[in-house]
Amino acid sequence: MKPSADLLTPSGPAAAGGRLPGTAPLVLETAADDDYALLDSGNGRKLERYGQLIVERPESQALWRPALDPARWAAADAVFTGEADEDGIGRWRFPRRPLGETWPLRWNGLDYLGRFTAFRHVGVFAEQAAHWRFVETAIAGAGRPVKLLNLFAYTGIASLVAARAGAHVTHVDASKKAIGWARENQAVAGLSARPIRWICDDAVKFCEREARRGNRYDAILLDPPKYGRGPKGETWHLFEDLPRLLDIVAGLISDRPLFVVLTAYSIRVSFFALHELMQDILAGKGGRLESGELVIRTEGSDRLLATSLFSRWMAS
Repeated sequence: MKPSADLLTPSGPAAAGGRLPGTAPLVLETAADDDYALLDSGNGRKLERYGQLIVERPESQALWRPALDPARWAAADAVFTGEADEDGIGRWRFPRRPLGETWPLRWNGLDYLGRFTAFRHVGVFAEQAAHWRFVETAIAGAGRPVKLLNLFAYTGIASLVAARAGAHVTHVDASKKAIGWARENQAVAGLSARPIRWICDDAVKFCEREARRGNRYDAILLDPPKYGRGPKGETWHLFEDLPRLLDIVAGLISDRPLFVVLTAYSIRVSFFALHELMQDILAGKGGRLESGELVIRTEGSDRLLATSLFSRWMAS
């Protein structure tokens, strides 16, 4: 996780009026490791290595021309054909040999499964490694029991990282299938004995109930989609529902908090919009607020691929 050298630090009038100090924009970079690398990107596609597999799939941010020879792209083990949007359903084809739905992967000693899904995803968002390192360090350094709430938690890599670091995790996702995948990852990682509470529910409804019960959390992760549906047909629209959810989440923060991390994959919103929303919601809580983008560095190149926006609040 390497922050960019180009930081805009709020000062003077911009930092006045009770605003939280911090830096924006902040660029958090994910580089290649033993089980992941961004090999190339361009023409609306990206070529990645996940473990031993080379994967090609859509990427709307890749407006440039690819750098690698077409023969390198033609050697992909799995190619997704379909829409670049995360809601677009498509299909995988396997040009070199038949492949199963899952294959083994590892991050920082944590084993889990890659997975070919109908929505171009592979069961993990590699750029989130920047957040995983932050979460792991913060929890391990707290020196006390930590309760973590992971909303829109998907296949649970962040939940497993937090549990391994010592947190008591509440994992919430509206998809019963995704929770099944996450529990499978827990077993693969050898963390079945760690305290993780699995909740299949609409994030807003769950947080409303937690607020009424008086339950509080020291650390909160949110990774909401642009659009989504709850298990009982509830609808989620990022721009309409995120402010209300964050307002509820602010009331779930404990008296001894560590952090709140929000990630958004929507192109319509600027990271400054997330920054100002978090400023508004967390005003009066002290601490520090950082916002910016998550990017992936192409292996052997200076080219960066922007993947998502984030805003994270850290208690003093």
